[in-house]
Amino acid sequence: MLTTLFVLFLFFCNPVCCVFQKLYCTISDSCDCDFKPNIRDLEWDLYKNVYGQHLAQDIVSEEVGRFLHNKSPSQPLVLSFHGSSGTGKTLVSSMLGNHLYGSAMSSPYVHQFVPTLHFPLAHRVKQYREELKDWVQGNLTECARSVFIFDEMEKMPPGLIDVLEPFLGPSHVVFRTNYRKAIYLFISTAGEEVINKVALENRQAGREREEIKLDNLQEAIAQAVYNNNTSGLFKSNIIQQKLITRFVPFLPLSRYHVERCVHSQLCQRGSCSRNDVVEAVGGDMNYTPAKGKYFSNTGCKTVPAKINFFL
Repeated sequence: MLTTLFVLFLFFCNPVCCVFQKLYCTISDSCDCDFKPNIRDLEWDLYKNVYGQHLAQDIVSEEVGRFLHNKSPSQPLVLSFHGSSGTGKTLVSSMLGNHLYGSAMSSPYVHQFVPTLHFPLAHRVKQYREELKDWVQGNLTECARSVFIFDEMEKMPPGLIDVLEPFLGPSHVVFRTNYRKAIYLFISTAGEEVINKVALENRQAGREREEIKLDNLQEAIAQAVYNNNTSGLFKSNIIQQKLITRFVPFLPLSRYHVERCVHSQLCQRGSCSRNDVVEAVGGDMNYTPAKGKYFSNTGCKTVPAKINFFL
């Protein structure tokens, strides 16, 4: 009660708001104090450090910006990242956490789930559903701006994630908090075949990568993931009820993009001038299809290990 009155005081006493807010945040661990979104820096990070993903860059910056500018969203932001391994899905999710909270990904209000760690046994789905529901509701009560990241959704036991359905729509109410301000990220390789097929056909037709449009992929990804019996979203009500704001495709990476990853990581190690290593790593990757060798099998995932080998 005292905390609520204090926050109201800050709101109505605008001239001294900043001073008292700083004072309040020195004695409080409220998520409002740690929540420091910087959309401009997020956009800069996306366009500077994510390679070959014009669709993901545009969708994430656009949707996050629109969502945060809406003071009273009708439902949470739900983004589902899809694509092959090493294409930047986890990197982008980390960027989001880094630019939303002052304590970045270490913030207690950014929650990450990995199925093999948190939900390893398929026969315990009923128990996991109850635990996940309680966990999400408890954290939403603590912080309306919570971020929930579900990695490796292709390893999630089917049926488990649907326990979130009430939290993702416009009608559910969570005691003492506006749950509609939360952000959910699903990360998965499910749907990669659809994405890679479109990218390959585009490349074989001699078109520029940037000519690939989201309209060509959105519904196709949704159907592929919904019908994939190894996906955590298999026959999911979350897809059926259209509770996912956007399906975000991550395209397969060419040698050019892989070499940009290599150069970036070399610069982080203080070895920007090692073009020999850039070429060596790029040439050592496996590419598909056999005829053409357009795309890296592992994206940028194995780049750090290969840099160590060639340095």
